[in-house]
Amino acid sequence: MNSVELDELMQTDSAANWGKALFALGRDHGFDKVLFGLSGSRHARLENAFIQSNYPPKWRERYDAERLAYVDPVVGHCLQSTLPLIWQPELFRSPAQRALYDDACGYGLRAGVTFPIHGPNGEFGLLSFASDAAPDAGYVREVTGMLADLALVRDYAFASAVRFCPPVAQEAAPKLTPRELEVLNWVMVGKSSWEISKITGCSEATVNFHMGNIRQKFNVNTRQQAVVRAISLGLITPEDHHR
Repeated sequence: MNSVELDELMQTDSAANWGKALFALGRDHGFDKVLFGLSGSRHARLENAFIQSNYPPKWRERYDAERLAYVDPVVGHCLQSTLPLIWQPELFRSPAQRALYDDACGYGLRAGVTFPIHGPNGEFGLLSFASDAAPDAGYVREVTGMLADLALVRDYAFASAVRFCPPVAQEAAPKLTPRELEVLNWVMVGKSSWEISKITGCSEATVNFHMGNIRQKFNVNTRQQAVVRAISLGLITPEDHHR
């Protein structure tokens, strides 16, 4: 571990120089691509986070324009866990997620590891290290051996980046009816409208009606986006469907 570069994270006077120091630490560990994102609250919109990245600009533009953070299972993991996640192709299960992964591979983002950030004052973020390596068993073993060092980078990155994080704009959580919450919980665990209709005893058209209302309240286009927003706002949690 390069302690000089860790110290540089703490001492840089600009976000751009801070990003360069972080990218150098990534290269030291064999990752030519690094992305850091931090928001003052897990309830804030992901689009408003402080971002430093050397990912290909065209990929970043597309990712933001198509709001792929609401599709990306890596982001979903970070909202729900504090544990690092080593990327594996099977992580991207749905057609939209698979398309996201295939497109990312075309930009050299084939393999990597992501560390969630959950700060003591409610901050939320993530730090991803990526490369074009094949995500095979040997790669997983290699990255697993780096986790302690990379977690230290994550800790220094978070401690030094808080000063760059934009202030949190308070956003009121939309009010969902008990039935809408029930439907959304079943969507969260992957149930289709037909399956939810059988579970809840209402018609499939009624389930779709509730989902339409939920998407409108969250101002999103897809079910997955609605689930991510609901989790980030604390309206549902991954444990809800077991209760």
